[in-house]
Amino acid sequence: MRDNKLIHGILTILLALAIPLTTAARPGEEKAIVLAVFGTSHVEGLPGILAIRDGVRQAFPKTRVELAFTSNIIRRIWQKRSQDPSYRGAHPEVPREILEVRGPLATMANLQDEGYGYLIIQPTHMVGGEEFADLSAYVDGFNSIRTVKARNLPFKRVIVGRPALGVPGIEHEYRRDIEIAAKALAADVAAAAGQQRALVYMAHGNEHYSTGYYLELEAVMREMYPATPTYIGTVEGFPELARVVAALEHDGVRQVYLKPLMTVAGDHARNDMAGDEPDSWRKILEAKGIDVRIDLRGVGELPAFVEIFVQHIRDAAKDHGLELK
Repeated sequence: MRDNKLIHGILTILLALAIPLTTAARPGEEKAIVLAVFGTSHVEGLPGILAIRDGVRQAFPKTRVELAFTSNIIRRIWQKRSQDPSYRGAHPEVPREILEVRGPLATMANLQDEGYGYLIIQPTHMVGGEEFADLSAYVDGFNSIRTVKARNLPFKRVIVGRPALGVPGIEHEYRRDIEIAAKALAADVAAAAGQQRALVYMAHGNEHYSTGYYLELEAVMREMYPATPTYIGTVEGFPELARVVAALEHDGVRQVYLKPLMTVAGDHARNDMAGDEPDSWRKILEAKGIDVRIDLRGVGELPAFVEIFVQHIRDAAKDHGLELK
């Protein structure tokens, strides 16, 4: 009899300990935001990422906000650095969440283990290109899961927000997103105008999806800021640098303010745009007799641009009947 009571007591304690774990494994009502960033290996490029992170956390102080890097290569670089005591000692300014950054899927899995029921995945990409398509595929995959018991679903709902320049759709007209982005870039226009220079942006672009968004943004900015002409080219795909150079020569532009049209001023900005190699944008423009002034700050460092991502998160939540605090 005593042994039975002892066993009963042990089972009661084990069950009590197991209940919180079982409950946490089920999708609850808690909501979390995952900021999906391509990432950068340059410490100097981190301010654009951290500014967006901080802006989102300030906008939703009671909601969990996590960073995820979509680039496998960049994540491996940071994970290697995290194991290097000399690097950590030399760079105390690098937050731990950057050193230990995970990809979107791993970040989502961790939130599932903690019982979060709703995730909003907000990309910090400029356009709906290859990276955004892959991210959307991840989200579609999670939402397509069907389990025998609803409690075994990984999440109740996973939602993806719009990139900075929007995507075609009925609910949120992408032309309006482009106009909002143009307004958010007013500080760049003012900086170029103050030096009596044309504004030239280097965007990332891609070879697999249309990059017509950039041409439309260029057209909107020229209408919005007629006194300071804007030219936009991409590292990959269309519109390429050759088009920008031809337009500058046609318009007789001799001085430009060159800046990345990327949330982060990372490798592309520091090497492809501003580098010392003869094929960098700076060197190519200078070879054409154009004076170049460089701004090595990503647009993610502009408060007005951070607000774009905050608003897209609000829109994504509202569209699915969720309230974020």
